[in-house]
Amino acid sequence: KGIYPFLEFLAFCIFSSSSSLGNPASASCPLQMSPSRVVVKFGDALSAKCTSLSNQTEGMGWESPYGGLDNTKGVTFLDFKIDSVPVWELEPICFVNFHDGDQCTEVLPVTVYKMPDSVSLRQNSTTVKEGEKFAIQCDIVNVAPARNLSVLWHKGNKILNSETFIESSPSPVSKSSVLTLTAHRDDDGAEIWCEAKLNLWPGEQGPAMMRSMSHRVTVFFLISYFMTFCISLYVLIVYNILCCDSPLGSHPGTTAGILIALFFVFIFILGCGVYYRQSRKSEQIS
Repeated sequence: KGIYPFLEFLAFCIFSSSSSLGNPASASCPLQMSPSRVVVKFGDALSAKCTSLSNQTEGMGWESPYGGLDNTKGVTFLDFKIDSVPVWELEPICFVNFHDGDQCTEVLPVTVYKMPDSVSLRQNSTTVKEGEKFAIQCDIVNVAPARNLSVLWHKGNKILNSETFIESSPSPVSKSSVLTLTAHRDDDGAEIWCEAKLNLWPGEQGPAMMRSMSHRVTVFFLISYFMTFCISLYVLIVYNILCCDSPLGSHPGTTAGILIALFFVFIFILGCGVYYRQSRKSEQIS
């Protein structure tokens, strides 16, 4: 007798739980796009196919201000075509009508792109001193969509930096990337350039990256100053000894004058060499 109230309570709980769950979710729209997404250059042709996987298909069509098609009865697939894409934002919608009056739709993702008009470098100064910070700017003109743009900075065979952008506009815009470096003597003579890439295709597919002209870095470091001083002083001394009256008592063009000139040349070359070695040694220690 005491078990029946428990069974009734259990049945009530099961019924209440099943009622609260509601109806099962309806199946997804049985449409298949080929290709599943489209990347097209502005002004180029676009084509795609929409296929219904249902045996209850009554008709199909495409909704779009460009290339749209009204409901076409008795078909299970329908092509979408545009001879020349005239806009930067496009969302064609494929729809299918069923015999029971229902309809479902699927959007074809379309990305319209444009490669930059130009990629170029700008720098205020062509020569920098060692230890100073300097900036180089990469200008990318009229590219779309900028949200898929990457700028890669190169120095020789090394990638220094990469930059992406937050941009909502699908139409062409101009972007700039700035690379800031600290000048080092090892950078003297190095070539720096930037590349613009649209990340719209897997792997190496799609158009080639656009590259700027190379910028050659000239770093003026302390050794350069010292060597310039040595050479200038050497020229001044040789000129005074060989071409003018020497303060040491020798006459221009005499053996004594030439020997004195060679002696000063030797002393300055030796001094420059010792200074350079000491500078390199102290740099390695630091």
